[in-house]
Amino acid sequence: MRTLILRAAAAVLLALSAPGFAAEPARSVALTQIVEHPSLDAARHGILDELAAAGFVQGQNLSVDYQNAQGNPATAAQIARKFAGAHPDAIIAIATPSAQAVAAATRDIPIIFCAVSDPLGAKLVGNLDQPGGNMTGTRDFPPIAEQLALIRELSPQAKTLGVIYNPGETNSVSIIAALRQFAPSLGFEVLAAAAPKSSDVLSAARQLTGKAEAIYIPLDNTVVSALEAVIKIGREAKIPVYSADTDSVGRGTVASLGFDYYDVGRQTGQQVVRVLRGEKPGAIPVERVQKLNLFLNLDAAAAMGVTVPEAMRQRAVNLPKS
Repeated sequence: MRTLILRAAAAVLLALSAPGFAAEPARSVALTQIVEHPSLDAARHGILDELAAAGFVQGQNLSVDYQNAQGNPATAAQIARKFAGAHPDAIIAIATPSAQAVAAATRDIPIIFCAVSDPLGAKLVGNLDQPGGNMTGTRDFPPIAEQLALIRELSPQAKTLGVIYNPGETNSVSIIAALRQFAPSLGFEVLAAAAPKSSDVLSAARQLTGKAEAIYIPLDNTVVSALEAVIKIGREAKIPVYSADTDSVGRGTVASLGFDYYDVGRQTGQQVVRVLRGEKPGAIPVERVQKLNLFLNLDAAAAMGVTVPEAMRQRAVNLPKS
């Protein structure tokens, strides 16, 4: 939280000193997010900070209508219809279910999505380089091969990799397919456990006890919102839990090689700025997040029976270097 506050303050100071700041016209954006959890929250902060840095400051020349669906797709659809009726200058949709809901609600208002793993599979755009229509954004499909290699390095004896996911989330289905493609080459068998609702996550984790030798949490909003249930099982059963998103490491997974979602938000915010300044979203390519960071939780590793090599500790961005 302190880091986000410092980042926000820096963004506002930059905005106030930016050339042409006062000349930016008043704009309105609507922001819909499928559920609150650290990764998506960090992305939202990053978007707003990037807007501020470009001269669009909430409460001054920018009005922001933020709505959270609390993990309910029906609520996300209601929010999308409300936003379509309000006709803001742009709609920002964080995570796949919210983006799909907004896409179904309007074809006229510019839409910029953030933290969508597979925009093609979700049928949000037909082409990443030339999206067309009224939508663009950033895709955060995880580096599956690299993440599996990290799990293999930390859990060298594991043969069965449990994965908890919501079959109703398109992004998760795509990630499961990618896992099944890459896992055999690294000696893993993928064992999937379905959790259609956040209340199902604990029972799905229990199903993996005695079967999975490691657990991987994909970019699944349903599962990540109830992550503590998986961490509890991992600690009790000494099953290492790894995550696709880096923010989950601070909540108790052993490790992740992935994106800083605040940076993902800043990248998305740059696209929003372009739209607010007149560019058509359909002419802006969908961007992929490039930078990868290694995050480790040494307490979680010890609790789940994982030995972290010193060389890996030195590579982690969230640990003090000796």
